[in-house]
Amino acid sequence: MMRRLFPAPLLSLALVALWLVLNNPYSLGQWLMALLLGVVVPLLTQSLRPTRARIRHPWVAFKLFMHVGMDVIVWNWRVLRGTLGRGQRMPQGGFVTVPLDLREPRGLAVLAAIMCVIPGTIWSELALDRSALLVHMFDLEDAQGEIELIKHRYERPLMEIFE
Repeated sequence: MMRRLFPAPLLSLALVALWLVLNNPYSLGQWLMALLLGVVVPLLTQSLRPTRARIRHPWVAFKLFMHVGMDVIVWNWRVLRGTLGRGQRMPQGGFVTVPLDLREPRGLAVLAAIMCVIPGTIWSELALDRSALLVHMFDLEDAQGEIELIKHRYERPLMEIFE
């Protein structure tokens, strides 16, 4: 019964909290509206949510998370140096086409998020057959090296996690 009423309990809690934060003062009407939203919105959007992903190797997921965190720090530094550096070599942006072995939609979604979170990289296009990914890089020195880095550092762990 509770699972049917609250199909996504964390979403319900988040909606209630968000409504209350955005609508100060905390009157009885605001509480009732927050609770109504917390129950009704997850019920109405239940068919839009994807099926649950099963993470097969949590340790690999943790290591991937740490790698991405380190890459965010390193690439922030590289982008800062590239934008503020005068007289030094100016960054040369470019596109690389990464051939993909990963086909699982959730894994591709996580790869898209990773590519967009890391400063200096952006997921530009995915081939219709999901066989290749076009990525723009802020400072592209070695295209083949960047392709290998993406495949080894991100794609391979995602395949372990999701496939």
